[in-house]
Amino acid sequence: MDTSTILELVKARLGISTNIRDEYLTAIIEGAVKELEDEKGIALDEGNPYHLMFVVDYSTWRYQSVNTTQTTSTSRPLTMPRHLQFRLHSLMIHANKESDEA
Repeated sequence: MDTSTILELVKARLGISTNIRDEYLTAIIEGAVKELEDEKGIALDEGNPYHLMFVVDYSTWRYQSVNTTQTTSTSRPLTMPRHLQFRLHSLMIHANKESDEA
């Protein structure tokens, strides 16, 4: 996937207008894409806007959840939002369906 497009969309979503965090955000994006492809078995299609926006939303959540905890009394990281969980499961089911048809 084109990380420069994803980076610009993530920065727009986060309201970041400078290049100060580009290296960090790019590392998060590349890690998210690698995780989705290698661990989750999803063949991301650069021309698929659904895939593009999922990577943007997933990368944004990973960036925002780094130092955030569920409660002030514990140090557990935030769980993935339900909308991301549902979308990820749908992508994984679709990826498995395509591999079964081939």
